[in-house]
Amino acid sequence: MEAMEKAILVGVNINKEAKFQTSMEELANLTEACGVAVAGELTQNLPRPTASHYIGTGKTEEIKALVELKEANVVIFNDELSPSQIRNLEATLECKVIDRTMLILDIFAVRAKTRESQLQVEIASLQYMLPRLVGLGKSLGRQSGGVGTKTKGAGETKLELDKRRIENNINVLNKELEVLVSQRQTQRKQRKKSEIPTVSLVGYTNAGKSTLMNALLESYGQSEGKEVFEKDMLFATLETAVRHLQLPDNKEFLLTDTVGFVDKLPHHLVKAFRSTLEEVAEADLLLHVIDRSNEDYKEQIKVTEKTLKNMGVSDIPMVYVYNKSELAQLDVPFVKDQEVYLSAKNRNGIDELISLIEKNVFADYVTEEFLIPYNEGQLVSYFNEHAHILTTEHEEEGTKLTITCKKADADKYRNFIVVGH
Repeated sequence: MEAMEKAILVGVNINKEAKFQTSMEELANLTEACGVAVAGELTQNLPRPTASHYIGTGKTEEIKALVELKEANVVIFNDELSPSQIRNLEATLECKVIDRTMLILDIFAVRAKTRESQLQVEIASLQYMLPRLVGLGKSLGRQSGGVGTKTKGAGETKLELDKRRIENNINVLNKELEVLVSQRQTQRKQRKKSEIPTVSLVGYTNAGKSTLMNALLESYGQSEGKEVFEKDMLFATLETAVRHLQLPDNKEFLLTDTVGFVDKLPHHLVKAFRSTLEEVAEADLLLHVIDRSNEDYKEQIKVTEKTLKNMGVSDIPMVYVYNKSELAQLDVPFVKDQEVYLSAKNRNGIDELISLIEKNVFADYVTEEFLIPYNEGQLVSYFNEHAHILTTEHEEEGTKLTITCKKADADKYRNFIVVGH
């Protein structure tokens, strides 16, 4: 069994950034999520990074001494480094150097389960590594595509040193991904055609999106075999899960779970995961899931909203779901405007959330009285399946129904509406 990797974390606080310490704590969590032990940490305040090593000369020597003292074998920087900075640092420190971007790519590589997400991560890794592979020389062996041993990523064989080979590889992977993307787009078009609204879960990684999805499935009796993977760790979900929910009053919607966001999410990844994130862009409602027990929850809201904006997602109604509110000693459930405070884990506040979803998504539902002739029995069956029947009476001319249905259905079968109702 291989010895666990030990890392020294390095952060440069440019112009005394307010959220610097939070960012360093998150780097430690990301490192541990990759199965690497944090052996030590060094930070430096600078007005701007140095061009050659990102950090100052004196600090580089300090890191080298700490690496030897703690017997660490990898140094992880909290920002994206240039190819020359990685080369210079590895030459000076005589150990593997990676940055925050590579760390996140490495976690994604380990967690990707479907062919689509594996392709997305592989393309992002190759695009990131391309400028860093050329001319890395002997340090390439240390680079090996990431921190863990699981990433069979860029930079592992001499063959991949050929820049053209890597670019060709990216093209081949992109073509395979395009096929999967077009399949996903076809599925989305079919769902749009069915006129079933889509509700998308978005939010910071580990806010509890998958737990909430499972709570909703369980509460409405459709969880058997449909649960999504949930675990208290960063980036537990990379694959987009789509589930169909039917409420007791026959209203139905599709619920999608997406990859979580994180501060400084590598642009390579956002680009590679565009097909997955398109699910969000086409939703009728976004449920912004927030870990209310995290003291930096306000900052995480900002990161999520900034990421959505960068993806071109705007003008979609949003419900703020403050999850884990019980851990923040807040009363649950509690609803205020477009906010709901709940506990997905304890299944407390799920009904209140459903009410908010209904208010946002089913605003175009109307209540009408229909008189359906007995020879149009198939229409009664249709309404039984697609609407909420409030009353049923059998009269001489046919079946009289009071129903809540889509406005489109009411318009379509307007001939059967009882006038003056």
